[in-house]
Amino acid sequence: MTSSEKFQLYGLMLFSVLTSFLFVFYTVNVYFSDSATTWLKGFAYVTGGYGLLNIYVLSWAWNSRSDWSVKADMLLAGCFLGVFIMNALRDSFYGGLTGVAAVIVLAVVLYINVQAVRQVCRRAGS
Repeated sequence: MTSSEKFQLYGLMLFSVLTSFLFVFYTVNVYFSDSATTWLKGFAYVTGGYGLLNIYVLSWAWNSRSDWSVKADMLLAGCFLGVFIMNALRDSFYGGLTGVAAVIVLAVVLYINVQAVRQVCRRAGS
Protein backbone atom coordinates (compact mmCIF):
# COMPACT_ATOMS: atom_id res chain seq x y z
CA MET A 1 0.00 0.00 0.00
CA THR A 2 1.49 3.31 -1.10
CA SER A 3 1.61 6.35 1.13
CA SER A 4 -1.09 8.12 -0.89
CA GLU A 5 -3.41 5.12 -0.49
CA LYS A 6 -2.74 5.10 3.26
CA PHE A 7 -3.44 8.83 3.42
CA GLN A 8 -6.73 8.35 1.58
CA LEU A 9 -7.70 5.39 3.78
CA TYR A 10 -6.99 7.18 7.05
CA GLY A 11 -8.55 10.41 5.79
CA LEU A 12 -11.79 8.64 4.87
CA MET A 13 -11.80 6.82 8.19
CA LEU A 14 -11.22 10.06 10.12
CA PHE A 15 -14.01 11.78 8.19
CA SER A 16 -16.37 8.88 8.90
CA VAL A 17 -15.54 8.84 12.61
CA LEU A 18 -15.93 12.62 12.91
CA THR A 19 -19.28 12.71 11.14
CA SER A 20 -20.53 9.82 13.25
CA PHE A 21 -19.44 11.70 16.36
CA LEU A 22 -21.32 14.79 15.15
CA PHE A 23 -24.48 12.72 14.61
CA VAL A 24 -24.25 11.35 18.16
CA PHE A 25 -23.44 14.82 19.52
CA TYR A 26 -26.57 16.18 17.80
CA THR A 27 -28.63 13.42 19.41
CA VAL A 28 -27.35 14.20 22.89
CA ASN A 29 -27.99 17.93 22.43
CA VAL A 30 -31.55 17.38 21.22
CA TYR A 31 -32.28 14.85 23.95
CA PHE A 32 -31.25 17.26 26.72
CA SER A 33 -32.99 20.23 25.12
CA ASP A 34 -36.10 21.45 26.92
CA SER A 35 -37.69 22.84 23.77
CA ALA A 36 -37.32 19.76 21.55
CA THR A 37 -40.57 18.24 20.33
CA THR A 38 -41.32 14.55 20.46
CA TRP A 39 -40.90 14.33 16.68
CA LEU A 40 -37.50 16.00 16.84
CA LYS A 41 -36.37 13.67 19.62
CA GLY A 42 -37.44 10.67 17.54
CA PHE A 43 -35.48 11.99 14.58
CA ALA A 44 -32.50 12.59 16.85
CA TYR A 45 -32.60 8.96 18.00
CA VAL A 46 -32.43 7.83 14.37
CA THR A 47 -29.52 10.20 13.77
CA GLY A 48 -27.62 8.95 16.81
CA GLY A 49 -28.37 5.36 15.89
CA TYR A 50 -26.85 5.87 12.47
CA GLY A 51 -23.76 7.46 14.00
CA LEU A 52 -23.21 4.59 16.43
CA LEU A 53 -23.95 1.87 13.88
CA ASN A 54 -21.62 3.48 11.34
CA ILE A 55 -18.79 3.36 13.87
CA TYR A 56 -19.65 -0.28 14.61
CA VAL A 57 -19.64 -1.24 10.92
CA LEU A 58 -16.39 0.66 10.33
CA SER A 59 -14.68 -1.13 13.22
CA TRP A 60 -16.07 -4.48 12.09
CA ALA A 61 -14.75 -3.84 8.59
CA TRP A 62 -11.34 -3.03 10.07
CA ASN A 63 -11.23 -6.31 11.98
CA SER A 64 -12.83 -8.70 9.51
CA ARG A 65 -12.58 -7.08 6.05
CA SER A 66 -15.85 -8.83 5.18
CA ASP A 67 -17.97 -7.76 2.22
CA TRP A 68 -21.15 -7.60 4.28
CA SER A 69 -19.76 -4.50 6.03
CA VAL A 70 -20.12 -2.43 2.87
CA LYS A 71 -23.64 -3.74 2.24
CA ALA A 72 -24.64 -3.09 5.85
CA ASP A 73 -23.31 0.47 5.72
CA MET A 74 -25.09 1.11 2.41
CA LEU A 75 -28.34 -0.16 3.97
CA LEU A 76 -27.86 2.05 7.04
CA ALA A 77 -27.02 5.08 4.91
CA GLY A 78 -30.02 4.51 2.62
CA CYS A 79 -32.41 4.15 5.53
CA PHE A 80 -31.03 7.22 7.27
CA LEU A 81 -31.23 9.27 4.08
CA GLY A 82 -34.82 8.12 3.61
CA VAL A 83 -35.75 9.17 7.14
CA PHE A 84 -34.01 12.51 6.60
CA ILE A 85 -35.89 13.11 3.34
CA MET A 86 -39.20 12.17 4.98
CA ASN A 87 -38.45 14.58 7.80
CA ALA A 88 -37.61 17.28 5.26
CA LEU A 89 -40.85 16.60 3.37
CA ARG A 90 -42.77 16.80 6.63
CA ASP A 91 -41.35 20.29 7.15
CA SER A 92 -41.89 21.20 3.46
CA PHE A 93 -38.12 21.30 2.83
CA TYR A 94 -37.80 24.09 5.41
CA GLY A 95 -36.76 26.93 3.19
CA GLY A 96 -36.81 25.64 -0.37
CA LEU A 97 -33.26 25.36 -1.68
CA THR A 98 -31.81 25.17 1.83
CA GLY A 99 -33.67 21.92 2.42
CA VAL A 100 -32.60 20.50 -0.91
CA ALA A 101 -29.00 21.52 -0.19
CA ALA A 102 -29.19 19.80 3.22
CA VAL A 103 -30.34 16.56 1.56
CA ILE A 104 -27.53 16.78 -1.01
CA VAL A 105 -24.88 17.49 1.64
CA LEU A 106 -26.11 14.59 3.77
CA ALA A 107 -26.10 12.29 0.74
CA VAL A 108 -22.47 13.24 0.02
CA VAL A 109 -21.49 12.63 3.67
CA LEU A 110 -23.20 9.23 3.67
CA TYR A 111 -21.53 8.34 0.36
CA ILE A 112 -18.12 9.20 1.80
CA ASN A 113 -18.89 7.06 4.86
CA VAL A 114 -19.73 4.09 2.63
CA GLN A 115 -16.53 4.67 0.66
CA ALA A 116 -14.57 4.67 3.92
CA VAL A 117 -15.95 1.24 4.81
CA ARG A 118 -15.24 0.02 1.28
CA GLN A 119 -11.63 1.22 1.45
CA VAL A 120 -11.14 -0.40 4.85
CA CYS A 121 -12.39 -3.72 3.49
CA ARG A 122 -10.15 -3.50 0.40
CA ARG A 123 -6.96 -2.49 2.16
CA ALA A 124 -3.94 -4.68 1.70
CA GLY A 125 -1.78 -5.65 4.68
CA SER A 126 -2.22 -3.95 8.02
